[in-house]
This record gives sequence, C-alpha cells and structure tokens, in this order.
Amino acid sequence: MTEPRTTARGGMENSFGFRSVPAGEKQPLVDEVFHKVAKRYDLMNDLMSGGLHRLWKDALVSWLNPPRRAGWTCLDVAGGTGDIAFRIVEASGNAAHVTVLDINGSMLAVGRERAAKRGLSEHVSFVEANAEELPFPDESFDAYTIAFGIRNVPRIDRALSEAYRVLKPGGRFLCLEFSEVDMPMLDRAYEAWSFNAIPAIGKAVTGDEDSYRYLVESIRKFPNQNDFARMIEAAGFERATFRNHSGGIAALHSGWKL
Repeated sequence: MTEPRTTARGGMENSFGFRSVPAGEKQPLVDEVFHKVAKRYDLMNDLMSGGLHRLWKDALVSWLNPPRRAGWTCLDVAGGTGDIAFRIVEASGNAAHVTVLDINGSMLAVGRERAAKRGLSEHVSFVEANAEELPFPDESFDAYTIAFGIRNVPRIDRALSEAYRVLKPGGRFLCLEFSEVDMPMLDRAYEAWSFNAIPAIGKAVTGDEDSYRYLVESIRKFPNQNDFARMIEAAGFERATFRNHSGGIAALHSGWKL
C-alpha cells in the first residue's frame, strides 16, 4: 500500500484507518469496532498474526519479569479481555496485582468473566476509563503495559504522558504493537496477506469485514519503530529501546521512569 505512516510528529489522532476524521470523532468509531469484536478478540489476533501474538505477549511478560513479591502493581491499558494481565499475575506466582483499564465496556465484560473462570479475580481489577485521562494519582504503579492498543488511542502523546505520570520512580513502560516489517520479502508478503486475506477471513468467520479492514489500516498508519521510540522519549522516559519480533511485524518497546 502507498498510504504513508504517521510519524513522531503525530497524525494518528485524525486517522481512522486510511480515513481522515475530524478531531473527537475517532474514539467513538474505534469503540464501535471493539464492541463488535470483543467476543472474538483472541480470534481477531490469531487472524492478524497467525497465532504469533501469543508468543509476543509471552515475550512482553518475560521482559517485564514481574517479581514474586506482594505489593507489586501493574497497570495494563487497553487490555480489557485480560490476556496480558493473567500472564503477569501467573508469572509473579500470583503475587502481583494488575489493574486492567479499557475504554470499552464490552471488552472488560469478557475480561471479568475470564478472570472468574481462571480464579484470578482477587488479583486483577477492571476499570473502564480513557488512556488519555487515567483516573489514578501520580506515582501509583510499578509498571505500565499496553499490547496492541496504543495505535487505537487518538492522542498517543497524551496517553504516553499519562503513563509516565502514574508510574512510580523506577517504573517500567512496555508497549507491544504491530509495526514496520524490516525484511524486504516478508514485508510484501505480509502486506498482501493483511489487506487481501484478513478482511475476507474476518467477513467469513465473523460476518464483519469493515472492523478487520480498519485494524489492518491502523497498523499501516502507526509510526514505525524509531518514530515511536522518539515519542516515548518525548514523554519523559529514559533508556527507550525496542525489540523486533517476527521481522518487525510486531515490536516491543521499553522505557523507564528514572
């Protein structure tokens, strides 16, 4: 596709996939997408990553390395179904407490149901709120994670600033997101798969082609690895770095509040 990526200077706030929308209109449109896909969120990620998202999420938690001590807390943003939160709690030996925040009530309902089934309700709490305006005091959490959610936030710079605000000194920021493929043969194959196959599969499996088309387009518009690292640094984080996974199909970004 020839549609250019946004950069560290911004642009995602007015981008609903490849459509340009007025300020303030993106969030309701994104909300509607996730109301539609909430019940099939894991399927959505399987379709978009060929199942690799499970390995990438494991890599996030491994890099986070949550300690096995009581009192350690993590805020997982845009993680309504609990996928990351459950992994963090289990990696900590059920010592950590994770607060899952999502703007979408349908996603949170799925997460609460799953937490109860896994016996993790006392270790995970669910909050419906906006990543751009976190309802927590300064320096509340030891870690902040967000997986495949930052590109759906209209004002990414505001969300990053809020992440910095609510982290304790020494706190860790980790973001897993689809990114720019850095292998010449793979990039063409991945783009062809994304734009031709994923919407068609989404329509066949769920009856919803438009939501999957938006999700593919939003990946293509998101800043590349270096630009997003610069945005993380601009929010105040230090030691900003990233690790590519699967040739850059996904990238895991890290930053510290020092």
